[in-house]
Amino acid sequence: MPETSHSNNLRSGNTLSSNLPTVSVRQTAFALPVFIVLLLSLFSAESLAAAELKSRSEKNPGSVKPADAGARPFDVETHIKRRFKSKEEALRALGQPVRKKLQTVFQTRNLAYPPVSLTLVGLKQEKKLLVYAPDRGGRQTLLLTYPIIGLSGVSGPKLKEGDKQVPEGFYDISGFRTDVIAYMALKVAYPNAEDRLHARSEKRSNLGSDILIHGSRWSTGCLAMGNPAIEELFVLVADTGEKKARLVLCPCNLLQRKPQIDYKKQPPWVPTLHRRLTEELRKYPPAVLTLN
Repeated sequence: MPETSHSNNLRSGNTLSSNLPTVSVRQTAFALPVFIVLLLSLFSAESLAAAELKSRSEKNPGSVKPADAGARPFDVETHIKRRFKSKEEALRALGQPVRKKLQTVFQTRNLAYPPVSLTLVGLKQEKKLLVYAPDRGGRQTLLLTYPIIGLSGVSGPKLKEGDKQVPEGFYDISGFRTDVIAYMALKVAYPNAEDRLHARSEKRSNLGSDILIHGSRWSTGCLAMGNPAIEELFVLVADTGEKKARLVLCPCNLLQRKPQIDYKKQPPWVPTLHRRLTEELRKYPPAVLTLN
């Protein structure tokens, strides 16, 4: 089953006991209108909040940060109404408005758009995806911070198909997809050469595949970013060039805390990988240190 399957997220409810007291027709008739009013009020409140956030973003792109942290993704609007047959069709539809927002962000950092390269840093425990680009002197600049709305698994690398783990290590972005149920996606080049080397030495097979950074909010083994965020990431990586983008996936902010992991139950190479990831994080601005 693909790593992005939603079936793992389904949970069956408890059945009602047969000895519960019987509710009269009169009681039901009284309670039903009250329930409908409450349901409509909750739906309206969420819809108005989403509409207000969208309106503010359209009127003043600078007033709402790209893919606001804590904002609910507009799943119904983007997931159902908009489907793209190809990367090119998606860029034609999304490119102009998304680039306008991204260019504003780059201008505030005194950087040219598109950048010469990109590094995406994923922190699993903190559920953050950080986007960096180098300035003219080659120093990494933090441009965007996105909440990871959905991921699965625990600290530690992905070892096999079906373990629900988000990988850890250094990965390329290998392409774009618009044929996924989670709206659109960036393809992560998992397994990488290092993953395959460890698997051969440990006689492991079936390492899993189809690891994505995608829209929506549910995922198994991937990073679910919400639909507004994946639109921005999709355009940004496409404009930069996928061969100029890389992904660093960490169990947590290793500069700030130790991962919640029992190394005795992990393959012997995992501590070394985490030390390398720690050294990688030192290349980025101190802002990464403050993330909780």
